[in-house]
Amino acid sequence: MKFLSFIANGHASFGAVKDNGVVDVGTRMAPCSTLRQLLEAGRIAEAAKLVASTAPDHRLDAISFAPVIPDPGKIICVGLNYRDHVAETGRTVTEKPALFVRFPCSQVGHLQPIVKPKVSDDFDYEGELALVIGKQGRHIPARGALDHVAGYACYNEGSIRDWQRHTSQFLSGKTFAESGSFGPWLVTADEIPDPSKLTLQTRLNGAVVQNTTTDLLITGIPDLIAYISTICPLDPGDVIVTGTPGGVGLKRTPPLWMRPGDTVEVEISGIGTLRNKVIAEAA
Repeated sequence: MKFLSFIANGHASFGAVKDNGVVDVGTRMAPCSTLRQLLEAGRIAEAAKLVASTAPDHRLDAISFAPVIPDPGKIICVGLNYRDHVAETGRTVTEKPALFVRFPCSQVGHLQPIVKPKVSDDFDYEGELALVIGKQGRHIPARGALDHVAGYACYNEGSIRDWQRHTSQFLSGKTFAESGSFGPWLVTADEIPDPSKLTLQTRLNGAVVQNTTTDLLITGIPDLIAYISTICPLDPGDVIVTGTPGGVGLKRTPPLWMRPGDTVEVEISGIGTLRNKVIAEAA
């Protein structure tokens, strides 16, 4: 099933895709008013039953998509997790995954504009597979880690490369306001039993710029969950963004940056396509 967060008629809610429409779950499952709260309450199976017996409330083309989880407690990103990306950056594979964070204000939903900041022209794309935690855990063993996943989505981890290079730390270039996107929806884990069997493609203005399969992740999803949950508890609604493959704009000759007016798409098999226009930050 596909769950999403959205705005319709000025009201923020969450629901599920059905028959090219959206069933508004948020108005029917109080006190859960957000998808994160539904996951925290452990009521996703109950919501699926409700959707099966309920007609859509809105057409898909009549809503505004919000980030899949608009209010995550954590957005943990993994750097340098495909060998071709490690190679193009001139770095070496590390024994443990490289982690950094984004903040919720840095992401928008499907079909919403991503913003090129006025302080930089080095605005890069990074197509990635994101997972959403559905069950709390600490010190989660890799062998049972997928049981903690609620589902999967597409992520464009928009990066401001010159700011990223200000220091050895990534954060300054990775969490500019509305620079990334998350969507279009969460596909529940029962529909993707093996997340290592997916294909990922990023397109800029229709041209393929990244193309990979998720079995090429250096640190796979179970091991990422095990490692991160050793550092801190993982809670329902937390997001892990698993890394980008080679082909980023920074390492092309000449560099290929996203510009206002461009359209960027991240498509993952079994999930769908996350699409955003690029706009300039207001003066």
